[in-house]
Amino acid sequence: MREMSFTDRWLALWILLAMAVGLLLGRFVPGLNAALESVKIGGISVPIAIGLLVMMYPVLAKVRYDETRRIGADRRLLVTSLALNWIVGPALMFSLAWLFLADLPEYRTGLIIVGLARCIAMVFVWNDLACGDREAAAVLVALNSVFQVLAFGALGWFYLQVLPSWLGLPTASAEFSIGTIVLSVLVFLGIPLVAGFLTRLIGERVKGRTWYEGRFLPEVGPWALYGLLFTIVLLFALQGEAITTSPLDVARIALPLLLYFTLMFLGSLFLARGVGLNYAKSTTVAFTAAGNNFELAIAVAIGTFGVTSGQALAGVVGPLIEVPVLVALVYVSLWLGKRLFPNDATVPAR
Repeated sequence: MREMSFTDRWLALWILLAMAVGLLLGRFVPGLNAALESVKIGGISVPIAIGLLVMMYPVLAKVRYDETRRIGADRRLLVTSLALNWIVGPALMFSLAWLFLADLPEYRTGLIIVGLARCIAMVFVWNDLACGDREAAAVLVALNSVFQVLAFGALGWFYLQVLPSWLGLPTASAEFSIGTIVLSVLVFLGIPLVAGFLTRLIGERVKGRTWYEGRFLPEVGPWALYGLLFTIVLLFALQGEAITTSPLDVARIALPLLLYFTLMFLGSLFLARGVGLNYAKSTTVAFTAAGNNFELAIAVAIGTFGVTSGQALAGVVGPLIEVPVLVALVYVSLWLGKRLFPNDATVPAR
């Protein structure tokens, strides 16, 4: 703790304050929700997009892109991550949604959509805080993005119509816009990834790696947290009224989400350790499997079912639960490191 900066040391507090400020703004500032919702391009909120880009750029600028080849050669890492993200994750969310929300079809459908939207944004921050493998995170998120474009619609059809029909359960119909999915990937991953890559490439060629990592990165690093807090305030401000006026509904949705994030993270961490991955890679696999692309889930729910729908509310509750839970799991990861990975050089000293 003594080695951490004042800002990092009290990260959980800043995030809780940002959530509270957002909820209060959304609840008591008239017209704020409508004003923020009106600034959209292609269904994507411009203010939230700005916050996410500011959040992701410093983390992606830290990635050593010349080392990503070693990640592509690690089949255990790639296969484990793909299986967790595109087989285990959606199946677990489907099961929890039906187990806890069988009598609430709108919320149930919204949760299933959240489970299909694999994380491509905030995972970089959680992974960095837990001292995961940055290069592995970049590769796995890029791989998730490709699968998101190719598989999101097909999996939505399977989990909302085909599988419930096989099990004798009610089905739900939904049409997913491929354009929305592609735009989400391009904005939330493509822009900061290209910016981070070019910054490192130009910075190292002009000034060298020592200057780049010793002088430049410490200057831009804090902006990841500023962007995260700004995004959290906006997210909670957008839906502050809906959340504060429907506390029982939020609680019903929150329980399966809490179980989902916890089970996915711990299960993925132990599985990655079991297949022989080190602490840094195991942590990265766990966070990429546990996190979700909340912006895509919310955009799909609103575009398909409407802004006032139960599906949209379920999507909004996603980050309400995900943010504090994954922050807590950062500390769990750091605590478990030395216990699960003894004599592992990638385990952080702090």
